[in-house]
This record gives sequence, C-alpha cells and structure tokens, in this order.
Amino acid sequence: MSTAVSAVELPAPRESFASKLLRFLAKWPVNIFLVLLGALWLVPTFGLFITSILPASSLASQGWWQIFSHPSEATWANYNHLFHNSGLLTAMKTTAYIAVGNTIIIIVIASLAGYALAWLDFPGRDWIFIVVVGLLVVPLQMALIPMFRLYDIFSLYDTVPGIILFHVAFGLPFAIFLLRNFFVGIPKDILESARIDGANEFVIFLRLILPLGLPAIASLAIFQFLWTWNDLIVALTFGQTVQPITVWIFGQLREFATSIDIIAPASFISLVIPLAVFFAFQRYFVQGLLAGSVK
Repeated sequence: MSTAVSAVELPAPRESFASKLLRFLAKWPVNIFLVLLGALWLVPTFGLFITSILPASSLASQGWWQIFSHPSEATWANYNHLFHNSGLLTAMKTTAYIAVGNTIIIIVIASLAGYALAWLDFPGRDWIFIVVVGLLVVPLQMALIPMFRLYDIFSLYDTVPGIILFHVAFGLPFAIFLLRNFFVGIPKDILESARIDGANEFVIFLRLILPLGLPAIASLAIFQFLWTWNDLIVALTFGQTVQPITVWIFGQLREFATSIDIIAPASFISLVIPLAVFFAFQRYFVQGLLAGSVK
C-alpha cells in the first residue's frame, strides 16, 4: 500500500525592516546620481522653454534665468504671434508630410522585405541580405551631389516627394536589417502550423508577422520619424521653396538678435512633437532595440 505524501509549502521568509533599509541605502547614491544627471540633461530644454516665453527686449540684456527674479515678464505672446505666422505653419505641414510619408513607406517596404529575407527561400536571398548590410555603411553625404543631378533630370528637385524618396532610399537598409533580425526570431512552428491550416504567405504576413513584429515596427517608426523630422542637410540640398521646419528655423538664424522671440518658440515646438511621438511608442522601444539579439 502506497501512501501519497503531499508537499508542504513553507511560507517565504519575511524581509525585515533593517534589510529593506539597507537595500534602499545601497541604491540611494545611484538614484541621486541618476536624478542629477537627468536634471542636467533637462536644463537646455528648460532654458529653451523659458526663453520662448520671454520678450526679446528682456533677453537682450539678461539670460533666461532672470525668470526666477522677474516671473512677471513671462508671456505667451510669442506663441500667439508664432501661430499666426504663415511661414511656420507651412513649414510644419511640410515637415509632417515628409516625416509621416517616408515613415509609412519604409515600414511597408521593410516589413515585406524583412519577412521575405527571414522566411522565404529563394535564390540569392543571402546575397541580397549581405548587400543590405553593406549599404548600412554608405554615408549619406556621399550621395548628395550624384542624387542632385538625378533629381534635376527627373524634376524631383524642390518637391516633397523628392525629399521623401531620398529619406526612403537611405532609411531602407537599416529598416530591412532591423525587421529581418526580429522576424527571424519568431518561432518557426507558428508559421508551419499556419501553413498546415491552409494560410498563404500573405495571410501569414498580415495575421502573424505584423502583430508579433509590432515592437520592432514601432521602434523603427520612432527612429525614422525622429531622423526625418530633425533633418537639415537633405532638406537644404534638395529643397528651395519647400522648407521643413529645420530649414525655416535655420533661415531665421541669420537675424538671431532680432528674431529670438520667433526662433525660441519655433525650436521648442519642433522639439515637443518628436518627443510626443517617442513617448507614445516608448513601451515598444526597448523590445525593438533588442530585436534579433536573443533567440
């Protein structure tokens, strides 16, 4: 006759107050250091915001820190005038068209290419991936003059589609590399089960790959949007009347002493929008950065 012996679960030992206090004190210097470091990083942003709400006449004699001694000088008149500036509003619309347009195009093309390079078996697949990796090291500045001549031939110079296509061309290698490395880490059994159930490659891509690859896709969207929104050299090279917000602010810098009340709020607005995009997708950001690093 066998007797069943049931395992007795012992309660986990309670952590004493002294051990909690010691652990807190051990982390306290590190936490203080991180808080101070974060505060130092925020000082320029805070200074830019204070500058944007001070009149130009007061900034001519003192710095933005005068707000602590004369808080009554703060005013929202700079932003009020700025949002009635047709040049800035046009520049912001142009920047939004370029940043959002090229980000959507890159996500669509890179997702399809990443899936093909990860899970479809076709001749030359590995060589294509090697070429994609090789294109990652090509500096953008190298192509400005040759592409300028090409744009002149095809009438793409000084157009929004022309600037979008340039960003797409130089953003695709990194995008394909990132998404391919993430997609190849998806368990193969999931895809084989879907094929056994009769799903074709298009259905697998839409129903499985895209939902599972959302962290990498969101991370890619952040990278591409920020890079395009903050771009200056491409817009200066391929645009004249088409001016994103970076080019518009750069044009105002020629008369910095007389236009600080325009430059400061415009720069702060240009900073806030990509920050809002980053915080909207931040929960996927770390997962996307680790794409393909662990299998």
